[in-house]
Amino acid sequence: MTSAHRTPRLALTAFLGCLTLLATACSGASDAPAGGSSDGKPVTLTMWSWMVGTQDVVDAFNATHQDIRVDYTEITAGADGYSKIDSAIEAGNAPDVVGMEYAMLPEFASQGNLEDLTEYSGKLVETFPEALRSLVTPGGRTWGVPFDVTPQLLYYRTDLFEKAGVGVPRTWAEFATAAEKIKAADDGVRILNAPRGGDVPFVNGVAWQAGSRGFGVEGDAWTVDLDDRAALKVAKFWDGLVRDGLVLNHPAWSEEESTARKKGQVASFIGAPWSGAGLISQTPEQKGTWAVAPLPTWDGEAATGSWGGTSFAVPKGSEHTEAAAEFIEWLTTDPAAMTARLADAEAPSSVLPADPELQKVAAADFAEASGNYFANDLYEVAAAQVDTIVPGWTWGPVQGSVNEAFEGAVAQGGWTGAFEAAQKAAVKALDQRGLKRADG
Repeated sequence: MTSAHRTPRLALTAFLGCLTLLATACSGASDAPAGGSSDGKPVTLTMWSWMVGTQDVVDAFNATHQDIRVDYTEITAGADGYSKIDSAIEAGNAPDVVGMEYAMLPEFASQGNLEDLTEYSGKLVETFPEALRSLVTPGGRTWGVPFDVTPQLLYYRTDLFEKAGVGVPRTWAEFATAAEKIKAADDGVRILNAPRGGDVPFVNGVAWQAGSRGFGVEGDAWTVDLDDRAALKVAKFWDGLVRDGLVLNHPAWSEEESTARKKGQVASFIGAPWSGAGLISQTPEQKGTWAVAPLPTWDGEAATGSWGGTSFAVPKGSEHTEAAAEFIEWLTTDPAAMTARLADAEAPSSVLPADPELQKVAAADFAEASGNYFANDLYEVAAAQVDTIVPGWTWGPVQGSVNEAFEGAVAQGGWTGAFEAAQKAAVKALDQRGLKRADG
C-alpha cells in the first residue's frame, strides 16, 4: 500500500489537481441537502453493488432513516460490473453509491468518473489506518470510504500438515520444503493450487509483500514497475514450484480448484479474511481441520500484501453527493449496518471491516454463525496482520488493461511472462489515455 511519505507525491501534478481529467469532478457539488430534498420529501439514492447481504443492509437503513431512502440493485462482480457502472456514468444515469474495489478506484478517479468526497468524508477517512487511507485518496483527495481491510493469509489443513510432518512455514523457503514433504507423504496431495490467471490482485498481493511497487509517481508523471525485481523474484519462485510439480496449477476459481479442495488434494491456500466464508460454504464437512496463519515471508519478518478489498464511492453526476456520503458513513461505521449484512447471508461472512469497532461486531457474529469452523481464531489472526501490510504499493489508473493482459499471458508464459506482458500493457494503456510517463 502507498506509504505516508509517498501520498503527497500523488497530490502533485500526476493527478494535476485531480489529473485535470477530473475537471469539475473535484467539486463534489450536491444539489440536495443530506437531511432531505428541498420539497421536504426524502432524498432517494440508488446503489449498485455485488456484495452479499447488501439488500439486508439497505433494508435496515431504510427502516431507521426518514430523510434518505436507498434503492438497491445487485450487479455482477468484476469487469462486467465495472463496465456497467462506466456505461451508466457515460450515459448520465449512474447510481449515487457504488462498491468500488481499491484496485479500480484510481482508474475511475483519474477518468473523472467519481465525485470528490473530501468535503463530506475526508475527516472520516482520516480515522482509518494509513494503509487504507492511501488507497482511497489518490491525488490527496478523498474518492471513496474504506469498507474492509484484506491482508493475505495462509489457510491450511492441520491434519494434512500433521500427516506430512510439517509445521506452519514462516518463510517461503520453509514453504518450498513443506511442499516437497507433503508431496512425498502422499503423491495425491499438494501444498496448494498456484492459480493460472483469474484473479490478478491475488498475484499482485504476493508481489506487493515482496516489495514490488506496481505504479508510482515522479513529478508530474506515472511510473510503471509491474515487472520489477521483487515481482520477478516472486514469479520465479512460483513458476519453479509449478515446474517441479510441487503445486497444482488449475485456473483460479475453477471447478478443478474447488474439487481439489473438497477432495483434500490441497493442504493449504492463500486467501484474505473474506476467504473464510467461501471455505465454510464449500467444505462444511471439513470443519475443525482448517486453521489460519500469517503468510510466509521472504526473511521471516512479519509482512503481507493485500488481496481485494472494497470502498464505497459516489459516481460522477450524482445530484445527492452529501446524502450519499451520509449513507456511506453509516455503511462503513455503524454496527447496525454490519449486523444487518451478516444476518441473512447464505454463508457467515468473514469480512474484516476497516473500522476497528465494526471488527468486534463482525468477529462475534462470525464465531456464532460459523460454529467455530476454524481450529483457531480467524479474526484474531487477520486483525494482527493489518499493520504488517507492506507500504509502498500503488494501484494505477489503467488496472483493467493490466488485468486483461496478465490473465491472457499467464497460461502461456507462467507468472514471469505474465508480469512482463502486464508491464507492456500498462505502458501502452497510459500512452493511449494521454497520461504522462516518467520514462516515456
